[in-house]
Amino acid sequence: MGVFKMPSLGADMEDGKLVEWLVKPGDTVKHGDIVAVVETQKGAIEIEVFEGGTVETLKAELGQTLPVGAPLAVIRGAGEAPAAPEPSAPEPAPVKAPEPAAAPAKAPAPTAPAPQVAATGIAASPAARARAAELGIDLATVKGSGPGGAIVLADVETGAPAAKPAPKPAGGDRAAALTEMRKAIAAAMARSKREIPHYYMTHTIDLGAATDWLEAQNAARPPEERLLMGAILMKATALAAKAVKGFNGHYADGFEPSDRVHLGLAVALRGGGLVAPAILDADTLGLPELMAAMRDVTARTRAGRLRSSEMNMGTLTLSSLGESGVEAMAGIIVPPQVALVTAGSPQQMALVRDGAVVARPAITLTLAADHRVSDGRLGARFLSEIEDRLQAPEAL
Repeated sequence: MGVFKMPSLGADMEDGKLVEWLVKPGDTVKHGDIVAVVETQKGAIEIEVFEGGTVETLKAELGQTLPVGAPLAVIRGAGEAPAAPEPSAPEPAPVKAPEPAAAPAKAPAPTAPAPQVAATGIAASPAARARAAELGIDLATVKGSGPGGAIVLADVETGAPAAKPAPKPAGGDRAAALTEMRKAIAAAMARSKREIPHYYMTHTIDLGAATDWLEAQNAARPPEERLLMGAILMKATALAAKAVKGFNGHYADGFEPSDRVHLGLAVALRGGGLVAPAILDADTLGLPELMAAMRDVTARTRAGRLRSSEMNMGTLTLSSLGESGVEAMAGIIVPPQVALVTAGSPQQMALVRDGAVVARPAITLTLAADHRVSDGRLGARFLSEIEDRLQAPEAL
């Protein structure tokens, strides 16, 4: 029997709320099937199963908030016998009621401490005085209900002003959700900078060949099928990661390189927030398929409907500033990954060609890498590999 557990859907996730079961006991599942939906700060995530078999039992109920690693279901593997039902406990033998014992003599009731009379002439119990001082309440404003009109603790509690609820962020529930997301992102990035020894390298690349090739390709395509420079950058980065080890994988107790390139794509959410789902096996996709995958994952990210594999299998992330006009940005690695590539806005830059300064379309890439795994020499080779592929876009 295999226990299907709450997966980690990012370095900033501690728990998730189970909002939907898509299977029931007795259902057959296979690798990659979506079996549940979990709500996190980043939206509703479709949870995939990675072991085939038959759903034996569901261990979690809808609405439960469960920590990462908590059991969600038990899945019986192919060929395994169903779990034997737990034996029912034998009924206990009837117990003869004991003879009633003689009632014990009543103990004298404890005497409450006598109310204290302050110099102001106000009678109040010690507990009431202490509580009033704690709450900043003037005893002269409290009406006593104790003996002789003395003020008791209940009188102070009744007269205490009700605590005001914490104000919600302007914008209601959506703003509150984005605030929680921002807190989670901040916590994950603070941990990344604290624990990962970052080093940075920047390289400006001539995009003339890629721009010309892209224009020629898109001339015969309908608008919905046109390629964007982002797809070329994604493919070039994925192929470079495949060629240069040390930037593609996870770091746990040590570096675990990956033979597959699951390239994360940083997607800005409308209204704020950032999510970086992975496009699985990005290096194996042709540019049209990669462009379609980018459009699909971007739309589902903004709709809050991603899959667990897209959230926890990324091996490297590319973050693009798009058409913002900003030339470069130094990013922070997404744990447990060991590298992040940031692409500035493509723009006309003054470059030297054949001894002359000319205006050329260019882009600045910034590599953030984990010094426990790689160094500047390997980082320079990685950026050069990306450049070589951008100079030959027809081969992508």
